[in-house]
Amino acid sequence: MAKLHCASFAERLLIPAFIFFFQMLYPFRWVNARNRTTAAAAGGCMLVRCDALATTGGVAAIRNAVIDDCALAARLKKCGPIWLGLTERIRSIRSYPRLGDIRQMVTRSAYAQLKYSPILLSVAVVGLSLVYGLPVLFALFGSGLAQALGIASWALMAIIFSPTLRFYRLPLLWGAALPAISLIYLAFTIDSAVQHARRGGGMWKGRVPLRT
Repeated sequence: MAKLHCASFAERLLIPAFIFFFQMLYPFRWVNARNRTTAAAAGGCMLVRCDALATTGGVAAIRNAVIDDCALAARLKKCGPIWLGLTERIRSIRSYPRLGDIRQMVTRSAYAQLKYSPILLSVAVVGLSLVYGLPVLFALFGSGLAQALGIASWALMAIIFSPTLRFYRLPLLWGAALPAISLIYLAFTIDSAVQHARRGGGMWKGRVPLRT
């Protein structure tokens, strides 16, 4: 996975969390394990053997996939082992100077990740709200054991987030903002579903990708 551009305020706020959530969806150890079906890739840098690509049907086989890199990874893993990991050696030059730029990137594929399912969208909304929102409410407005558990959960989130923050050379205290950041991504996900309902998908590079 190429190291993403992380210079503007919007990038520092949201890009590390994008990597963090991606790793939650596709744990790299699972992706790299031959005995697991989990498959993922990061389109910024993918190296593929020509014979393996040909066996999967080539790029034409994923031409209509919204999340095309992960779609290709899923096909490739059926043919043999794949590997995904972070690196400092390959850096993305695509920048996201404004919050709207990152919103557009996320809304393009968020609802596709949920298989265009209102049920899965509802589960995501409830799940993110409970996991990231409820502990903060307990920590700020609770008392006794509930407050203690809320503070502990909030602190644990920041600790789990810290390796990603270190990778992007950001202050570890930034991890305290993870609940708020998760709500921004939740809003982007809902927006992705709304855009799909209105026009069949989120805009990306001036067009609406075909649904598969």
